[in-house]
Amino acid sequence: MTDGPPEMTSLERTALYKSLGNPLRRRILDYLGRHGEANSTVLARELGESSGTTSYHLRKLAEQRLIEEIPEKSGGRERWWRSLAFSHTTPDPETMAPEEYAAAEQLALLKIELDTRLFRRAHEEYRGPEGWAQVQRTGTWMTKEDLLDFVRAYQALLDRYGHPEGDVPEGARRMNLRFYAAPAPVGEWNGEPTGP
Repeated sequence: MTDGPPEMTSLERTALYKSLGNPLRRRILDYLGRHGEANSTVLARELGESSGTTSYHLRKLAEQRLIEEIPEKSGGRERWWRSLAFSHTTPDPETMAPEEYAAAEQLALLKIELDTRLFRRAHEEYRGPEGWAQVQRTGTWMTKEDLLDFVRAYQALLDRYGHPEGDVPEGARRMNLRFYAAPAPVGEWNGEPTGP
């Protein structure tokens, strides 16, 4: 049995949340996610920044192991970068130091804003059950154990049907998937309809 990645400290998580909440770093990560690779000059041109600024932010993202240098393309002062696979689960807010919680909260607000736009787009682009844009809303009864089993099964489905960056089949598109689950307040049912 192999160990997973080392547990992050509160300071490391705080730095991570601040990085992911930085608008320019998010744009850099988004660009690398869509285009696969870039150097500071390409990013400066595409994002409307100076190459010194993009170079600084690239180094910071590399320090946090969100991106890596592509050695076979880099030479001299020209360094090429690609994003790395990344997965992180935010710990229980009750266990966070105040600065970590504040950074995580700011990042969460940014994610909510981005996810709201994605949700609107999915509704706008919905073309029925066979289209690229899918919207599902449902509710059911679960125990906490059921919910945790469901979350693990959901992740297993993503692993089963998703394709890693280096093995993308022809005709595949990058899909933005989100999963939320929240219990209704005790003794209350919100009566929301299910379906798209």
